[in-house]
Amino acid sequence: KKSMRRDNQSSVSEFLLLGLPIQPEQQGMYYALFLGMYLTTVLGNLLIILLIRLDSRLHTPMYFFLSHLALTDISFSSVTAPKMLMNMLMQTQFISYAGCISQEFCFVLFADLDNFLLTSMAYDRYVAICHPLHYPRIMSQNLCFLLVIVSWVLSFANALLQTLLLARLSFLKDSTLHHFFCDLSALVKLSSSDTTINQLVILSVGSLVIAVPFICILVSYGHIGATILRRPSIKGICKALSTCGSHLSVVSLYYGAIIGLYLFPSSNSTKDKDVIVSVLYTLVIPMLNPFIYSLRNRDMKGALRNILRRGPFSA
Repeated sequence: KKSMRRDNQSSVSEFLLLGLPIQPEQQGMYYALFLGMYLTTVLGNLLIILLIRLDSRLHTPMYFFLSHLALTDISFSSVTAPKMLMNMLMQTQFISYAGCISQEFCFVLFADLDNFLLTSMAYDRYVAICHPLHYPRIMSQNLCFLLVIVSWVLSFANALLQTLLLARLSFLKDSTLHHFFCDLSALVKLSSSDTTINQLVILSVGSLVIAVPFICILVSYGHIGATILRRPSIKGICKALSTCGSHLSVVSLYYGAIIGLYLFPSSNSTKDKDVIVSVLYTLVIPMLNPFIYSLRNRDMKGALRNILRRGPFSA
């Protein structure tokens, strides 16, 4: 019996993804909606990268981080959306074991990278408002590159650690995930092995990766608020809002979704809530970022107008 059970656990070759809680007759409508959202995410973030690349006035630390955030958002959505759309179109919900593990690794990698880049952007805003005279010296090109490299290294290290621990787990042959992608927590719950170490690492390292950057962002904005209140003026408040408003909007959306998804997890009977919040986290927020940064940012709107005005003449 033990031999049969071990064979049943170790020979899993694919997972069944139950997908989104959508009625069959509504599949076509939601497919068109999610396809439109994904294309908007890709094209909108590519536009941000293109504008920053082409307009020399946007070659500043803030827009350097924003271009990396836009690239990360494209990658983050591309980890889950294409597979979800293909499953909805082909009416097949299976994903291979290797594909599932790869998807989980990339999801953790780009989610963490988003987290660290938002923190770097908060530090940039802190230096710009609290130490404006020393801003060019502090936010040097070397420091900007260093912050991005450290973000990549920390994100890769956490993703690799979580994936290696996940790969040692066993799963039953008929493994069904109540999700539209291979979520790490859902996979750990599905395993038939002892997951004590996995849960401990997810709780400790995962909390650090989320909590420490979030605290750094709060401290940065705390100092920004204190600096504004020490010298209150309508002009200073308007300048701070125009400088930090877009970033604050993205941070609020991003961490609001994380808190709803991971700090207040659903019970087994209400797993649909987790799936719906995951759609918000993986598809809606990356799609909104270009709108937030372009509509609330005069520099981005100015760069877009210049590119459009220059288009006919350059042609």
